Amino acid sequence: MSAKPEHYDLIKKPIITEKATMVSENGAVVFQVAMDATKPAIKEAVEAVFGVKVKAVNTVVSKGKVKKFRGRPGERSDKKKAYVTLEEGNSIDVATGL
Repeated sequence: MSAKPEHYDLIKKPIITEKATMVSENGAVVFQVAMDATKPAIKEAVEAVFGVKVKAVNTVVSKGKVKKFRGRPGERSDKKKAYVTLEEGNSIDVATGL
């Protein structure tokens, strides 16, 4: 299956944090995805873009915080993260990029 442009719109960027690194030891990768992305669409996009087999997709929406920007109150936007569990023997090296 070849990657379509909408697959790249769905997956925004990989998330590289301490927690995401710990999850990657169990064969999972964390991506920031579009807010309207569904689990089947995320699975299809990851399989097409990276050429791997996906076992499961879990999603979480983290609500934006109220912070001060230059002394004025502002709000960070909400983010949707997808925890993509890969089949045995498949891996994605997020450090090197696409």
